[in-house]
Amino acid sequence: MPMTDVQDRSIVVVGATGGLGSPLAHLLARAGARLTLVGRSAERLAGLGIDGEVVAIDIRKSGSADRVICAALSRWNAVDGVVFAAGAVAFGAIADTEDDVLIDLFTVNALAPMRLIRAALPALRDSAAAGHDPFILNVSAVVAEQPMAGMAAYSAAKAALAAYDQAGMRELRREGIRLVDARPPHTETGLAARPLAGTAPRMPEGLSPQAVAERMFSAITDGERDLPSSAFTS
Repeated sequence: MPMTDVQDRSIVVVGATGGLGSPLAHLLARAGARLTLVGRSAERLAGLGIDGEVVAIDIRKSGSADRVICAALSRWNAVDGVVFAAGAVAFGAIADTEDDVLIDLFTVNALAPMRLIRAALPALRDSAAAGHDPFILNVSAVVAEQPMAGMAAYSAAKAALAAYDQAGMRELRREGIRLVDARPPHTETGLAARPLAGTAPRMPEGLSPQAVAERMFSAITDGERDLPSSAFTS
């Protein structure tokens, strides 16, 4: 499979201050990528200590995807890669999951990355035409493969993204754009401690965020096209 050199390539990282987005952004930065870092807090984005374009925005809002891509194009005049590592989780029975929680779960975990891909496509097509092997990496979750009781809405939102990615990767492959769906097992990102609703059940210790980020980075640079949960276990 072809290798992807990220040096001097313009890459958008959404969720750049998160448990997975932060280590992945640092790996990309050390490899020489030109980054557009996206998160809700300008202060936390600045705290990453990465030289790049910073976009503090709520990706749930209409029009946010277009603003992110416009910022990347204004700074770097290209978009060669997109990483969507933002996420939200909720716990609780189906009967107890309120409408606002359902809407937030599907907006953050499914609609936002779909909108971002749509906004980025013209620039990614230009990158493909220039021979730069453009890519998209969406961070889904193991629950897309193994839905969990007590996390039905979260599982459904991640499964929606995974289904979109599986269809999208076949569609975009014809245009020279690689779409990767990453479905890591439970990882100690701290997300479970900040749920939209409910309380996390007791779970065994998860994977190291750094190790998961390194595995996703290698998938980007090694030209991989899918990262099932089994890809994260030795």
